[in-house]
Amino acid sequence: MDLESYYEISRTASFIRSRKFARVALQFPDDLLKDSTRVARALRDKLRSSEDSASDKDVGLYVMADTTFGSCCVDEVGASHINADCVIHYGHTCLSPTSTLPAFFVLGKAPINVSSCAKHLSNYALTSARPVVVLFGLEYAHAMQDIKEALVIALSRSHGSTSSPEVRFADAMCSVMNPSENFRTSNGLLGLDGGLTANQDCGNETGRRYRIGGLSWSLPESHTIQDYLIYWVGVDSAAFANVVLTFNGCELVRYDIAENRLVTDVSHQRRILKRRYYLVEKAKDANIIGILVGTLGVAGYLHMIHQMKELVTRAGKKAYTLVMGRPNPAKLANFPECDVFVYVSCAQTALLDSKEFLAPVITPFEAMLAFSRGSQWTGDYVMEFQDLMCSFPVEVKDQIKEARFSFLQGGYVEDFNLEETDEKNEDETLALVKATEKALQVLDKDPQSIIKGTAKSGAEYFAARSYHGLDIQSNNSEPEPFLIGRTGKASGYEDEKSN
Repeated sequence: MDLESYYEISRTASFIRSRKFARVALQFPDDLLKDSTRVARALRDKLRSSEDSASDKDVGLYVMADTTFGSCCVDEVGASHINADCVIHYGHTCLSPTSTLPAFFVLGKAPINVSSCAKHLSNYALTSARPVVVLFGLEYAHAMQDIKEALVIALSRSHGSTSSPEVRFADAMCSVMNPSENFRTSNGLLGLDGGLTANQDCGNETGRRYRIGGLSWSLPESHTIQDYLIYWVGVDSAAFANVVLTFNGCELVRYDIAENRLVTDVSHQRRILKRRYYLVEKAKDANIIGILVGTLGVAGYLHMIHQMKELVTRAGKKAYTLVMGRPNPAKLANFPECDVFVYVSCAQTALLDSKEFLAPVITPFEAMLAFSRGSQWTGDYVMEFQDLMCSFPVEVKDQIKEARFSFLQGGYVEDFNLEETDEKNEDETLALVKATEKALQVLDKDPQSIIKGTAKSGAEYFAARSYHGLDIQSNNSEPEPFLIGRTGKASGYEDEKSN
C-alpha cells in the first residue's frame, strides 16, 4: 500500500483546509516515526497544490515523537509547546476525548486476509447457538466492509435459503474529535455531549448502546451484551485485554491475523481478572496511597484525580499526587512510603502489570472497590474513568466507622484516620501541624511502625527510616574544624596505594 493511501494524505489535507488551521502537530508513535518526514513532505505538497485558498501554503507542520505518556492518547502537552491549532494522530489510538485541541485520527490500514477471516467467522456463527458481535482493532477498520460482504456470501453458501445466524459488526466511532466541550460538569458528574464525528453511518437503530476503545454498536432493548458471543479481529493487545476485562461475562474468541486461525483459549487474559481482585484486597490494607497522573490531555482527568483524593481521604488514608511519564519500577521505587498507587490514565494504558513493582498499581475502578467501605464487586469491570465518574460517584456520606476483616492479614483491622480530631474549626496550618504530630506520636506507641505498611503518613515513614542524612552527633555548639576529603578518581584516590 502506497504512502498516500496508508496515511490518508488527501483526507488529512481536506481536514486541515476545511478548519483553516495554521499550525498542525503530527503525532507519530515510535514504530511509525521512520515515515514521519515523508508524510510531512507529502502533506505539505498536497496543501500547496490546493487552489482553494492561498493560505494553505503557509500551514506549519510539526512532527512530534517521544510522547510524555502513552502514544495511544493525543499529546496535547507536546502540541502546546508549538502552539498547535490541532493534532493529527497516526497509528493505534484509544480515542480518549481531548481537553483543549481538536484531533484528526489516521488509524492506518494493517493487512488482513479477508476471505479467511470471513470463513472462520461464518463457521463460528453457524456452530454457535447465540448471536455474535464482531469487534476489532482499529487498524482493521478499513477491511470491515469487505469482511461483511464476504460473510454474507459464506453464510448463503453454507445455510442456503434458511435464516442465517445473527452477526452484528461494531463501527469505528470517529476520525475527528472536538475538544473537551464534550464534557460538562453537572453536580460532579461528566457526560458526553457528542463531540465525535462518526466515520460511518451507524444507522438510527434504537436500543442499548455500547462503546469501548473507539468502537460503538447497538443491541436490541431486550438483549444485553451477555446474550452475545464476541468475535475479536486483531492481535492480542491492550485493546483486546480491555475487552476481555470489561465483558468478562461473555464468551470470547480471537481471530489471529498472523496465523489465520481462531484462538478460543483466552484463559491467560481471564487470569488477569483474578490478579486484579487480589490487588483490590491488598489495597484495602494500604495506608499511604500515591495517585499517579498518567495523562494531561484526556478530558476529565482532573476531576478523576480530585475524586480519588476525596475517596482516599474518606477511607481514613493519606493520599499523595505524583506526576511522571510512563511509570516503571525504578521511578516508583523513589516513593517507598506509598503502599499502593492509583494510576489515572486512559483505559488502554491504565492496566499495568505491577509484578516487578515494589507496590501494586491499581486502576481508579479498583480504588473505588478498595476504599469504599461496604462495596462489593459484582463482576462488572470499568476501564474508562469517564464512565466511572458517571456510574460510581463518590458518596458524600461518611465511611462506616467499624473494624473490617482483612483477608491478607487474617483478622479484623481498623483504618487510621488523621481527621478524627477536632480540627474542623481551627486554622488550616495549625490543623496540619497537629496531624503531623499525631502521626509522629504513633512511633512511640507502636514499635513495629517502622515496618513498611504500618506508617500512616509520609512524615511518619521518613521519621522511622534508619538513614536520616548527615546527622551531627555532637552537642557542642562551637564550630567544628573542617576536614579535607579525598582527591582523585573513585577507582583510585591519590592517597591509596596501588597493589
